[in-house]
Amino acid sequence: MDQVTRRQFMSSSVMVAGGMLCPMKNIAAPSWNTEARYYEKLPDHQIRCTLCPWQCVVKPGERGNCEVRANRKGTYYSLVYGQVAAHHKDPIEKKPLFHFLPGSTAFSIATAGCNVECKFCQNADLAQRRPEELRTASFSPEDVVKYAKQTGCQSIAYTYNEPVIFTEYMQDIAVIGQEQGIRSVVISNGFINQKPLKDLCRVIDSYKVDLKAFTEDYYQKIVNARLKPVLDTLVTLKAENIWTEIVYLVVPTLNDDEKSLSEMVKWIYQELGPDVPLHFSRFYPKYKLLSLPPTPVATLEKAYQIGLDAGLHHVYLGNVPGHQGENTLCPSCGETLIRRVGYQIYENHIQSGKCQFCNHSVAGIWG
Repeated sequence: MDQVTRRQFMSSSVMVAGGMLCPMKNIAAPSWNTEARYYEKLPDHQIRCTLCPWQCVVKPGERGNCEVRANRKGTYYSLVYGQVAAHHKDPIEKKPLFHFLPGSTAFSIATAGCNVECKFCQNADLAQRRPEELRTASFSPEDVVKYAKQTGCQSIAYTYNEPVIFTEYMQDIAVIGQEQGIRSVVISNGFINQKPLKDLCRVIDSYKVDLKAFTEDYYQKIVNARLKPVLDTLVTLKAENIWTEIVYLVVPTLNDDEKSLSEMVKWIYQELGPDVPLHFSRFYPKYKLLSLPPTPVATLEKAYQIGLDAGLHHVYLGNVPGHQGENTLCPSCGETLIRRVGYQIYENHIQSGKCQFCNHSVAGIWG
């Protein structure tokens, strides 16, 4: 099967409206060169994957639930290590990370695959595909850092599909990035076991978690996952002092009830503290969830107020360009510190991590 060179890949990829690069078809054979780092060997050449909470038991010749890890004669392999299916230079605000190097850009990369299946998946052409269904280019970890530097990016973002499924690749890139002054940000569903998460925390700088809902029922029916491991991830990130931001996609009639939202923001305040940014994002019909309308702005505004009333300092609205809910306000004096429209910053009054108006320290990584 054909595999393109890095030069061919970067010159022939196609831009789409969302700002990322289209995955290209026809097609790369999965690589068997990189042994997975998180698994246990079992009798009869079976293995148990220990990367994410599925804890898949995989027979020889078969794959885990994510479809990108395979058992070959009792050895477990990553099939996507170094196999980049999409890349792009993005504003860091697109991730969204609002308190991490605002105004900077991130070299964003993706492979195939995911370890959950959200019915509203925003990037199904990448996340819900097997490696052999996408045309990829081989990027070594050194290549990724090199391209980040060449494109003037201050960070590398592991995004578009679920980066947990290419954890080994992410770790190796992040280590080299650290050595060369390039930071690493993880854009993830947070569905990962504690050991690989803590290993990641030693080499990354920020972790954005998509908290899909605050009920197990929603996670089981809409996400095909479980809530508790995601909450455990958030608590661990706090304990490991990793800068964390949370995105909550508000889906009409499914996860927008005030009781659940109130319980969630209360949990965030108590377990993570008031400074963790919480982004309430507008839903648009995607993938298998096409029957619902976009989230009413009034619903988002209600969620925004629930977050503020609970004592959270930094609540945002996403996918509503031009709304004042995109702006960062000083939690002390109330002045607008960062004014945004979409991914663009028009004002920034944070100096050395402090409010320019009242000198209050503002949580985040600012320089």
